[in-house]
Amino acid sequence: MTDPGGQLLRDGSQATRSRVLIVDDEEPLARLVATYLDRGGFEVALAFDGPSGVDQARAVDPDVVVLDLGLPGIDGLEVCRSIRTFSDCYVIMLTARSDEVDKLVGLSVGADDYMTKPFSPRELVARIHVLLRRPRAGTQTPGTQTPDTERPPLRFGPLVIDLAGRDVLLDDEPVPLTRTEFDLLATLAARPRMAFTRRQLIHAVWGQEWIGDEHLVDVHIGHLRRKLRDDAADARFIRTVRGVGYRLGTGE
Repeated sequence: MTDPGGQLLRDGSQATRSRVLIVDDEEPLARLVATYLDRGGFEVALAFDGPSGVDQARAVDPDVVVLDLGLPGIDGLEVCRSIRTFSDCYVIMLTARSDEVDKLVGLSVGADDYMTKPFSPRELVARIHVLLRRPRAGTQTPGTQTPDTERPPLRFGPLVIDLAGRDVLLDDEPVPLTRTEFDLLATLAARPRMAFTRRQLIHAVWGQEWIGDEHLVDVHIGHLRRKLRDDAADARFIRTVRGVGYRLGTGE
């Protein structure tokens, strides 16, 4: 475990340990969570304000960032935006405000999940484990037996999804997606015209052990639509199937 200045607090000699960065100005809470994560086998780094959080994310290259929304210096939304310019790590947003606006805004800048304070450190550790165990859409496409490295890019009119390279092109221009956004799009693309329920998408992208609000899917679908310039009222790619969920495919 390292403090914000990089000092070693406890030796973690296993090179394969996943790295978690906690960015929270409530230092006692951050250190408590760090203790749980350290005992759970993670390498942990801490930061207590926004600018330090960005600096630590660059220095540590974490697998997961636990990021408080209300931070001094720059808030969690700006920290998340900054991190997304150089990292596709998983981000779990923490908020002390329970209204949906904060949650939706936080996820729209690239967070993968959220938790509302107060929360159980054990639940947070469990969510991190679930994120890191998630099936990767870039490894095996749901519903197929062909490894993605052997599959040609999927094409939906001007939309091209390269599963092997984890690249997305729209009108021959790259579309920057987070890992979660790509996995969600790849899951829909693997079985075009199939209507997926939220729970099916949760199982395919987040894993069957994931716990939380299934409407998390709606937030990521909304973010994908914005990046794909897709109007929900007249969708070209991601269509809402009333009473069921979502499907991908051009045309009716």
